[in-house]
Amino acid sequence: MYKSIVTDIFFDLDHTLWDFEKNSALTFQEIFNTNQIDVPLSEFLEVYVPTNLAYWKLYREERVTKSELCYERLRKTFDTINMLVSDEQIHLLSEAYIKCLSSFNHVFPGTFEILDYLRDNYRLHIITNGFEEVQEKKMIQSNIRHYFDVIVNSEMAGVKKPNPKIFKMALNQARVSPDKALMIGDSLEADILGAKNVGIHVIHFNSHQEPKHEICEIIDHLDEIKSFL
Repeated sequence: MYKSIVTDIFFDLDHTLWDFEKNSALTFQEIFNTNQIDVPLSEFLEVYVPTNLAYWKLYREERVTKSELCYERLRKTFDTINMLVSDEQIHLLSEAYIKCLSSFNHVFPGTFEILDYLRDNYRLHIITNGFEEVQEKKMIQSNIRHYFDVIVNSEMAGVKKPNPKIFKMALNQARVSPDKALMIGDSLEADILGAKNVGIHVIHFNSHQEPKHEICEIIDHLDEIKSFL
């Protein structure tokens, strides 16, 4: 479908290639053990995962700062499960989480296979809203950094997806026009609508099992990209 059109493919990182939820769970398991936080991991994650996604939406919308995101997602989770954790502990856990997260390296099934399949015929890039200090480490640790030419993050751009400025910066750095570019990501709001609004072709990797839509093509497994390229 896009084979004769696209020259450059932009991927989101977290929840698209890098298995954020799996790596995040392992990180919490480690930092809870280290800091003697006695809470069942499954109980914590049941509240934390949707809370984190909600705060990332607020962060994208510039309604909370980076520091507020890091603190409030933990504060709200512990309050919801009625566990008494001091502000000092919250800050220590927040710092430990950021430091430890990139040490885990799980990627989605089919990540290496699809990147190997694509790299001979397309230039591959990353556009991410993730924190600058950990995104590079995530890619290095999971052995995918070498696949990508241009890597643009929201702190570098000064705005977050879906703001058109971050997509335009990535296009300019890759020296490609939007009609020859394809964005693949998990967030309908940030990745798909954001890229589509600047004229980039889009494929929605539905890693959150969201309701079906007709905005663009939807895939449930990375291997399905082959049917378009």
